[in-house]
Amino acid sequence: MLPTVGDLLGLDVVRRGSPRVVAGSSGLGARVRWVHVLELADVAHLLQGGEFVLTTGIALPSEPALLARYAADLAAAGVSALAVELGRRYVGTLPSALVRAAADCGLTLIAFEREIPFVEITEAVHARIIDAQLEELRASERLHEVFTELSVAGATPDEVVRQAAALAGRPVILADLAHRVLACEPGSADPARLLAGFARRSRAISAAGPSGAAGVSGAGSPSGAAGVSGAGSPSGAAGPSRPQPGRPGRTAYDEASGWLFTPVGARGEDWGRVILVCDGPPTGTDTVLVERAATTLALGRLLTRHRESLDRQAHRTLITGIITQAHADPAEAAVRARALGVPVDDRQLIAVVFRLSDPLGPLGVLGVSAHTRVLDVADIAAAACRTERILALVGTLDDARAGAMLSLSPQADPDRVLTSLATLIRERLGDDQDGLVIGVGAAAGSIRDVRRSFLEASQVADVAAERPGAQAGRPDVVDRESPPPRRGEPPMRPLFYRLPDLRLRGLLHLLRDDPRLQTFVERELGVLLAREQDTELIGVLAEYLAAGGNKAAAAKNSHLARPTFYQRLQRIERILGTDLSSAESRTSLHVALLALEAAQTGEARAQVRPAHR
Repeated sequence: MLPTVGDLLGLDVVRRGSPRVVAGSSGLGARVRWVHVLELADVAHLLQGGEFVLTTGIALPSEPALLARYAADLAAAGVSALAVELGRRYVGTLPSALVRAAADCGLTLIAFEREIPFVEITEAVHARIIDAQLEELRASERLHEVFTELSVAGATPDEVVRQAAALAGRPVILADLAHRVLACEPGSADPARLLAGFARRSRAISAAGPSGAAGVSGAGSPSGAAGVSGAGSPSGAAGPSRPQPGRPGRTAYDEASGWLFTPVGARGEDWGRVILVCDGPPTGTDTVLVERAATTLALGRLLTRHRESLDRQAHRTLITGIITQAHADPAEAAVRARALGVPVDDRQLIAVVFRLSDPLGPLGVLGVSAHTRVLDVADIAAAACRTERILALVGTLDDARAGAMLSLSPQADPDRVLTSLATLIRERLGDDQDGLVIGVGAAAGSIRDVRRSFLEASQVADVAAERPGAQAGRPDVVDRESPPPRRGEPPMRPLFYRLPDLRLRGLLHLLRDDPRLQTFVERELGVLLAREQDTELIGVLAEYLAAGGNKAAAAKNSHLARPTFYQRLQRIERILGTDLSSAESRTSLHVALLALEAAQTGEARAQVRPAHR
C-alpha cells in the first residue's frame, strides 16, 4: 500500500528537517504516489496528482495574489502535500498569504525548519514506494496463480467465493441481478448480520454509480504505481500515468456500506456481481482480487454452458432430423441415438415439448434474449433428466420451444416419470415457471413413430399456451390426480398437458386447417365477420356463449350496461338469422368461435415464429 503524507513525516530522514504542518492537517492521510522536487512557480501542468512536492521557494513570487494562485493550482492538480524548506527564500516562517491560501483550498502545507538534502528524502520515499509496489505485485501474482488454478479445475461458485474470502480475510458475497445471494463466505463475520436486509441494501447501491460510490482502478497491476524525480529538476520526474477511475458501472466502492463490488458476466450480459465487504477504503490488491474472482466466475459459467451446449447441439440436431425426417432410414436415427447414450429399441419413447408462452418478454432480471431463455429451459430439463436418471435427448427446437425424447423401460410408469420430471423442472425454474407450458405426446414403440409423438406434443403445447387463463393458475403446481380447488380459488394448472386434456380446443386445433372446418366457420360466422362496422359484436357473442347463455353474467363480464348488451345480442340474431335462446344454436356458434380462434392463433404464430437456429 502506498504511504501517506503522515507516514512520510514519520521517516527519520524527514524528521531531521523538523517538519511542521502549517495548513491542511486533514490531508495527512492522502496517499503519496511519488516525490517531486520543483523550483518553478508555474508547475500545475507538470503534475498528475498524488505528488509530494518539495521546494526551497526560491522561484516563488512575492505578490500575495500570485502565491495564492500557486497554492490553488497545486491543490487543483491533486498533489498530496507541499513542503517548503526555510532558510533560503523564507526565514523563520512562510508567507501568511501562502498559508491562508493553502488552508482555504485544503492543500497540506509543511515547513521544514532545518535544511535537509532533498535527495535523501526522495531516496527514502522511493525505497518505501518500491517496496509497496513489489508487495502488491507479489500479491497480484499470487491472486493470478490461485484464480487460474480455480478456473482450470472448474471450481464451483461456492469454491471461488470461499477462496476469495480466504485471500482477502474478509467476507465475500456473490449475488445475482435480482439481489439474491448465490454464494457467501462470511469468514469471521456473523452470517445473519452480514445478510440481514441484503436485497434492500444491494438495491440501494447501483453499479452505475450510487451515491457515495466511487470508481476504482482495476488493472492487473497495483494501482497507484509511483516514481520519484531527480532533485532540483522537474524533468527528472518519472513514473507511469495517473490511475484512471474504473469505467462507469464496473468496479466501484461504496463508502457508506463498505462494499467493493464488480459485475460478473461475459459477452455483454452481466448476470451477477461479487461484493467484498471492507472495513476501510480498499487497496489496489482488493480491487484485483474482486475482479479476478469475477473473471473466474464468469469463465466458469461460460465453460459449463459450453459443455452443455455441445450436448444440446448434438441432441438438437438428432431431434430436428427425426421431426423433419432428415434421415432416409429410421435405423440411422436409432444408431445416432444409441451413440448419444439413449437406447431406442424395446423402449417407451415419449416426446415432450417445453413451450414458453411469451418467449420475448417480459424480460427477466438478466434481460436475456428469447433464444437464451429457451437454452436455459433446455439445460434445466437436461439436468432434471440426469437427476431423475431418465435417458433422454434434449435440445432446442426454435426460439419459443425446447424438446425432449424420453426413453423409458417397458416397465416404467409414464405418468409417474413425467410427474416427477415436470415437478423438478418447475421447481428449478422458480419464478419463471409460470411462463412454461409442457406438452406430452403419445408413447411410441419405435423411433419411426417418434415424429408423430413430437408433432402431437408440439400441438398440445401450442394449444395449451393459448388457453384462456393458461397463466392464471395457482403458482403451486400439483400432480394430475390432485383434488379440485376449494371454492373461490383459481383452478390448478396441470404439470403437463396431453391431447385429451385439451378436449374440444385440442380437436379444433388439430383440424384448424381442414377445409371442412373452415367452411363450417364461414357458414356460422361469415356474415357477422364481414360487417366491419360491427366488429365488437364478435366479442359480445363470445362473452355470451362463454357465460353459457346467461345474459346478465355476460353483460357484467363485458362491462356493458344490460340494455346495451341485450340490444347487441338482438342485432347478432338479426344478422345471423338465428335464435340465441336455442341450445343447439349456441353450441354450433361456440364451436365455430373456438375453431376461428384456433385458426387465427396458428396463423399469427406462423407469422412471428423466429427462424430455427
